[in-house]
Amino acid sequence: MDTDQLKTFLEISRTRHFGRAAQNLYLSQSAVSSRIKALEDQLGTPLFVRNRNDIQLTPAGNRLLNHAENILAAWGRAKHDVAIEEEMSTSLAIAATPSLWDIAMQDWLQNLHQRQPHIAVHGEVMETESILRRLMEGSLDLGFTFEPSQRPQIETRQFTSISLIMVSTSNQQSLDQALNHNYVLVDWGLSFAINHARHFPSLRTPGIRLPLGHIAKAYLLNCGGTAYLAESTVVDEINNGQLFKVEDAPIIERTAYAMFSTLTQPEDGLQAVLASLG
Repeated sequence: MDTDQLKTFLEISRTRHFGRAAQNLYLSQSAVSSRIKALEDQLGTPLFVRNRNDIQLTPAGNRLLNHAENILAAWGRAKHDVAIEEEMSTSLAIAATPSLWDIAMQDWLQNLHQRQPHIAVHGEVMETESILRRLMEGSLDLGFTFEPSQRPQIETRQFTSISLIMVSTSNQQSLDQALNHNYVLVDWGLSFAINHARHFPSLRTPGIRLPLGHIAKAYLLNCGGTAYLAESTVVDEINNGQLFKVEDAPIIERTAYAMFSTLTQPEDGLQAVLASLG
């Protein structure tokens, strides 16, 4: 089976549009259609229901989703393991949610390389459910999310604590002014949403909702407004006067977690990393 066909299948299942999938993959639409037809011919069943402006997965397509993700993950892991340099004694497959890559993972990776230079790392960006599924399937060694797992087969350890502070492009704003003038709501996960609602029960639904902190910060700097952002990511902007802390706004703390499967014995590389987490 051609892995490019599986990549194309997953991109169409994500976008539900052959044209957008072609653009994202830098292919012609005819090439995308050809790959899907070849994949359907190999499997002997249609994968998509093609109605105008409505691309849906068939039952077979839905069943293929997890298999396609696992095959591509295993192939990527195999290529990484085979190609690592001789001085690298082990490899580690990790994944984190997009927000954590923005805030904490880059520093963590740099520190890991300094402490354990013999460990090769294959990193991916995933949502929490995909991380948990891949941990259970054994195609991922370590996952990082904001939400701890309740599954008995997944062990969870605290990774880091992140302070979310309210910042604004206007100086000396009161909390009420900040919340009622160009307030941007950032998706920092379920726990943040619960705390945010508890602190601001009468807040009207903001006109702008954004999925990631770095997108929200860019929006503020270009368009103005107020949002909760990770304190560590706005230090420079506060120091140079581009952003200002809303002093009477509550600080909302988020805990990030590292998770790994207990179904198999951790290899030496993972054991060394887990020891550094405490």
